[in-house]
Amino acid sequence: QKTYNMAGVGPEDVSVVEIHDAAAYGELKMSEQLGFFKHGEGGPMAEAGATTLGGKLPINVSGGLISRGHPLAATGIAQIYELTTQLRGEAGKRQVEGARIGMCENGGGQVFFEEATMGIHILEKIHL
Repeated sequence: QKTYNMAGVGPEDVSVVEIHDAAAYGELKMSEQLGFFKHGEGGPMAEAGATTLGGKLPINVSGGLISRGHPLAATGIAQIYELTTQLRGEAGKRQVEGARIGMCENGGGQVFFEEATMGIHILEKIHL
């Protein structure tokens, strides 16, 4: 919520998301925690295609961390690169049409059942 407040946007404004998915469940859980879906709806929404390219909210159209082998130090850079590419309209077959606001979430470690540390960034397409 703090990130949304700082950026002056809400979950409904986000066009494309890159979520830390070291395990497939991570994408489902974080899609709920980031406010995109209500608790318990992340899985059903993904299964219905809402998070695919062309869906309501494309998540990890890059393939996510799992597709990259989860490179620890490069994860955040890859997420920012993907969002930048999307917002510039340069993502080719992965392009989210009309992408205007992108969000990435990257977490690490664990305290009880939550991430020990987390970085969330929101990028917006601007016209110069």
